[in-house]
Amino acid sequence: MSGNLLINSGRSKLSLNCSDSRRGLHIHYSQPFAEDSHQSRGPEATQKLARGSGVVAGITGTITPTQNLSVCGNNLTVLYKRLYVKKSLLLFFIAAIFLGGCAVNPVTGKNELSLVSEQQEINIGKTQYSPMRQAQGGDLTVDRELTAYVSEVGQKLAAVSDRKLPYEFKVLNSSVPNAWALPGGKIVINRGLLTELNSEAELAAVLGHEITHAAAKHGARSMSRGMLLQGAMMATVIAAQGKDYAQLAAMGASVGGQLINKKYGRDAERESDHYGMIYMSRVGYDPQGAVDLQKTFVRLSEGKRQDWLTGLFASHPPSPERVQNNIIMLAQLPKGGDAGVRRYQQKIARLKKNEPAYEAYDKARKTLADGDTGQAANLVRKAIRIEPGEGHFHALLGDIEKKKQNPRNAKRHYDKALSLNDGFFYYYLQRGLVNEALGSYSAAQSDLDKSVKLLPTAGAYNALGNLARTSGNRQAAVKYYSKAAADKGATGKSAYGSLVEMDLKNNPGKYIKVKTGLDKRGRLKVQLTNTTPRAVNGMVVALKFKDKAGLTRSGEMEIRGTLKGETSKVIDLDLRLSREQLPTLQSTVIEARVVK
Repeated sequence: MSGNLLINSGRSKLSLNCSDSRRGLHIHYSQPFAEDSHQSRGPEATQKLARGSGVVAGITGTITPTQNLSVCGNNLTVLYKRLYVKKSLLLFFIAAIFLGGCAVNPVTGKNELSLVSEQQEINIGKTQYSPMRQAQGGDLTVDRELTAYVSEVGQKLAAVSDRKLPYEFKVLNSSVPNAWALPGGKIVINRGLLTELNSEAELAAVLGHEITHAAAKHGARSMSRGMLLQGAMMATVIAAQGKDYAQLAAMGASVGGQLINKKYGRDAERESDHYGMIYMSRVGYDPQGAVDLQKTFVRLSEGKRQDWLTGLFASHPPSPERVQNNIIMLAQLPKGGDAGVRRYQQKIARLKKNEPAYEAYDKARKTLADGDTGQAANLVRKAIRIEPGEGHFHALLGDIEKKKQNPRNAKRHYDKALSLNDGFFYYYLQRGLVNEALGSYSAAQSDLDKSVKLLPTAGAYNALGNLARTSGNRQAAVKYYSKAAADKGATGKSAYGSLVEMDLKNNPGKYIKVKTGLDKRGRLKVQLTNTTPRAVNGMVVALKFKDKAGLTRSGEMEIRGTLKGETSKVIDLDLRLSREQLPTLQSTVIEARVVK
């Protein structure tokens, strides 16, 4: 197969002729071509890429500033504000279409654009499954039999699905009524949704729906479209290749968060309802459960309960149309089946018994956030009387004591939480912080290290930076503070300030930015910008330029006064340059210190 794609925008033109052969894919493009912000002209070139596999898409068309491009039956709207893009990025874009091209959806049988391979899907799910669960409350450990039951139901449905994946099913310890699926078959249902269901058939409807999202590649499909339409994301993918794990993990975390919070389109929801009911029927469940479930969801959405609006309905919006579609599908499936009402109620009996405890716990968290430690403690003790085996309850008592500045008492409660559940990052993080406050630095280091292995957080990295700084390990402190400083909140800002205090002397130009220009009289002006939250002084600016004779001149200028954090000021250096000399000028800050 062969195809060609012509991009023509004014004087900038890129023509590509693509052909597929068993020896590889050849992309031929011609100049002129705009690369970055500079016009690049040169001889015609031919780029040979790695051998492709599967179906190679043929594309013919011209992309104007706004135009729909059909790829594998998917209409993609391409918006070009300008044609100035990196050559390598555009070649990656074209190669991805031709090498990845169309793939047959294993559930629907339709041809679809697929830039994400099955192995990539599996890797994303495997990488993101644990941190996404940690970030949303961790696994429910107080009732492991319930998790085993949910997994049993899920695996029965997965076994009859149209795609074999390494499916996993977990129950999250969260009151938010929600369920989600990552690519690769990694599926979660919250305890807050389990208490709202009435039967095993309804549970099967939820899990069958999520299985279809994974099996039908709905998350991967949205990624493919995003990768085509978002050059920035593609640049991130390219830049991450061959880099260290931390960069890849950071990208993956972003992808995972986007996928589980993304609102599915009507087609994806319709497919998941449709095939989820088929899977239910194959196993022997009564698909009436899916109809009842959607009716319940519509009723709850009309009540506009905030927990539902921010939970399941944010990514899985219910509608009367979905109810009607399920009714139509029900008529096409074998009548009857197992509803499993009694069995389901038996399995969730402990969870239902503990429901008042979790309600008290949720209220205690809000009360503590409002500053009422006494009422918060009363509520959480009520929760513990109902369910003494829940680690979250004991950890909240630790938070209350920590807020009251009683680190020894706080540690005792975190110890208890960890004795009940040693797999949740938050308990290690909080105990690490109180160990730091108590001067137990070795214990703090151990706890914080365990915390970041489960879920990297700015708070843990900032505390690890403090410990390294206290011990005199400058290199480790700078590394930890740099990671924490990526956070946009107060913790990140604090870590950035600590990083500046340690690193400004060695790398002043990294933090104090310089811009130069001439006023109307030809006098050189310098704008200094302090990007840090700390005030600095003792600044020295190094200058280098060519004089009118073409000889290189250099010098240093000491800047008097203090430059406050996150501010700029313009300084007259009492130096005259011509407009012709200005492009030769190089300037940087070579000395600066933090104001004590």
